[in-house]
Amino acid sequence: MSRQYETVIGLEVHIELATRTKIFCGCSTAFGGAPNSHTCPVCTGMPGSLPVLNRRVVEHAVAVGLATNCRITQYCKFDRKNYFYPDNPQNYQISQLYLPICRDGWIEIGTAAGRRVVGIHEIHMEEDAGKLIHDEWEDCTLVDFNRSGVPLIEVVSEPDMRSAEEVIAFLEKLRLIVQYLGASDCKLQEGSMRADVNLSVREMGSGTFGTRTEMKNLNSFKAVTRAIEGERRRQIELLEEGRPVIQETRRWDDNKEYSYAMRSKEDARDYRYFPDPDLPPVVIDDAWIEAIRARQPELHEAKLARYQAEFGLPAYDAGILTSDKRLADLFEATTALCGRPKRVSNWLMVETMRLLREHERGADQLDFSPENLAKLIGLQERGVVNGTVAKRIFEIIFTEDIDPEAYVREHGLETVGDEGAIRRAVEAVMGANPQSVADYHGGKKKAMGFLVGQAMRAMGGRADPGAVNRIVRQMLEGDASGDLG
Repeated sequence: MSRQYETVIGLEVHIELATRTKIFCGCSTAFGGAPNSHTCPVCTGMPGSLPVLNRRVVEHAVAVGLATNCRITQYCKFDRKNYFYPDNPQNYQISQLYLPICRDGWIEIGTAAGRRVVGIHEIHMEEDAGKLIHDEWEDCTLVDFNRSGVPLIEVVSEPDMRSAEEVIAFLEKLRLIVQYLGASDCKLQEGSMRADVNLSVREMGSGTFGTRTEMKNLNSFKAVTRAIEGERRRQIELLEEGRPVIQETRRWDDNKEYSYAMRSKEDARDYRYFPDPDLPPVVIDDAWIEAIRARQPELHEAKLARYQAEFGLPAYDAGILTSDKRLADLFEATTALCGRPKRVSNWLMVETMRLLREHERGADQLDFSPENLAKLIGLQERGVVNGTVAKRIFEIIFTEDIDPEAYVREHGLETVGDEGAIRRAVEAVMGANPQSVADYHGGKKKAMGFLVGQAMRAMGGRADPGAVNRIVRQMLEGDASGDLG
């Protein structure tokens, strides 16, 4: 009988904080600037330059710590992590080893396997390194220091996860917490959230950890899942063949779905940590912590419960609307303007999601205003436009954020309620489609739907659908005088 194995996983999650300036200097943190344009002597490691701590970094770190049930280290320090690499201009990284700002927290996650509490060993502040750019045409490597000195927090979990599903649940929960706090946008594609996976396997029932490896270069949740499954298989194959697993750092190639060794795994002593002599200790008193706590916004789980209780939304709808902070903000702002939470939910859940898929965009990229969506809902409720026209207008709101009231006036899109005009259009449609009329009288009631659709098309989609349905039925049944609707 083959041996059964258990996977043991811990994470190191690097999150770039949403500050305007870097952690120890005044350079911009904006993404996408020209190479080496957001730099100064401090973040390029010039001799004699001195770091000055950005207060906002501390506040973001404390806010995340409070939201993840951590104990705040009220007297914490920065340390130098020494290593030599081309994208590390000082030849050391300012980080926190001995007294990290947050410790001993936890996040509860849920998967198909049930609920699990994942411990957070620590959260520490540090600076990001630069970025190496490999130019295949010139056969050289260039360095961009724009990212050097961008503030990070590193969230280090306990090895409490046992599957890729649990890892993704943890990352999604952490991302929502940080996004709702406004501490980071957590865009994996831009590198503002990056996860390193520490993984080992052991025989089921064993109380001893196996030898772990660390996998880097994971820039999507799908890559994290594939990397976990691939490394699990690799380690089990080694053990089944009687070969040892080597503790090392491995780089995941998502195209080849394979990891390869980068370097043997370093321990803390290999980095020769020592306290940073240029930065004083950070003292966080009770009043500062309470001020940060008082500013904490409503987080995802509380918002999810409130949407169901206050607005009467189904759990599924509330889950979608709260899955991205931008979507939740848009829902609440629009609802506050029009007072129609279910209609707002329907527009966001159906048409907005459809257009996001078609345009290959994320909910965080929604940029139309709640005012214009609220106006469109009002136009439809008052019968100024019908559902078909409203959907056409919304497509323009989605891309251009136009004022729907002005657009309707300028393009003459008001609903046509003139029954005489509708009746003439229906007569023309029935005259042009005698077979459909015959089909209806022959018992094929679906033929009426075809005729209604043709009549709506003949009127440019602007007719009152209820009036069209009623008049088509009247004329098919030979009673043009009574209201059979």
